[in-house]
Amino acid sequence: MKRLLLTALTLLTSAGAASDTLPFDVEAIASFDEPWAMAFLPDGHLLVTEKKGRLLIVSQDGSSIRGVRGVPDVDYGGQGGFGDVALHPDFEDNGLVYLSYAEAGVGDTRGAAVARGVLEIGERSGRLTDVEVIWRQYPKMLGRGHYGHRLLFDADGYLWISSGDRQKFTPSQDMQSNVGKILRLNDDGSIPGDNPFVDYLATDAFVDDEAVYGEIWSIGHRNPLGIDLDLDGGLWNIEMGPLHGDELNRVERGANYGYPIVSDGDHYDRREIPDHDTRPEFAAPAVSWVPAISPGDLMIYRGELFRDWRGDAFAAGLSAQAIVRIELDGDRAREAERFPMGARIRSLVEGPDGAIWVLEDERRASQGRLLKLTPR
Repeated sequence: MKRLLLTALTLLTSAGAASDTLPFDVEAIASFDEPWAMAFLPDGHLLVTEKKGRLLIVSQDGSSIRGVRGVPDVDYGGQGGFGDVALHPDFEDNGLVYLSYAEAGVGDTRGAAVARGVLEIGERSGRLTDVEVIWRQYPKMLGRGHYGHRLLFDADGYLWISSGDRQKFTPSQDMQSNVGKILRLNDDGSIPGDNPFVDYLATDAFVDDEAVYGEIWSIGHRNPLGIDLDLDGGLWNIEMGPLHGDELNRVERGANYGYPIVSDGDHYDRREIPDHDTRPEFAAPAVSWVPAISPGDLMIYRGELFRDWRGDAFAAGLSAQAIVRIELDGDRAREAERFPMGARIRSLVEGPDGAIWVLEDERRASQGRLLKLTPR
């Protein structure tokens, strides 16, 4: 197995730190059962997803938590269940909310899906109406791992989806599958005409009368669990490596990031995978982590509350039990510091006032906390 490159920074931060050494105050707002993602509504409330299938409307002080009816059925188990939540760029006019989740298929198969519906909010609860599925992983597969299914809208209104390799390796390089890819769609799930592979193979890769390859923006990804845009509009993704070798990538149009042919990690059975530097034809990561941090999400900060951090990326560390700050410089990046949080971190978002909101990844009922971070 590749040698574990323990830097002085890793050794220092992995030892832990008292909360009074952190550069921010941590306020616990509420607790949930396996929370996975969150998004802010225009009125300041949050939408929070729980893996077992609940969508919740939460006030910023945690005093009000309301359920939302009408959400899709989820296939819960392993890494699967309810996933991400995102608002349509014109949410205030159309009320559209987008949800990703694991969906059961024929037999014992399953795959990620994305649905959208109109959110109606009442005094005691909310509900989704006109729910429609606009995207599915193809093909559905056995197992309950590596769904990916993070969602992001860009300034032009395109919907980006990170699609994990479902722990099947080779589909990441298969142009007749949309797993192990970063995808770009119109808001209704249709394919933009200027995507890089719209004309790929002419008519040889059709599924349900629509070309899967047309959705694809980049290939060769493993389990991309975070996507965000930098201040210049550049797309970044963060993904779990196999045994170590987690990656932060500047995602380029039509690029191949090499998995499973190359990785800075190894197979879990200790078989080696060639490093990125052995195959320069594949796009190399801007940062790779050996040992792993097990990233669960990615946020690029654009606010003013933490002014010195504007434009920096933040990774949610699961096994690292930390928030990792990453400085971006064009298409380059470097880890700047690591904040030990004493819990697995699942999700990060920036609040309306620039505070950083955090979801802990906790499998015990009602133990996954929602935290608000503000400067000291």
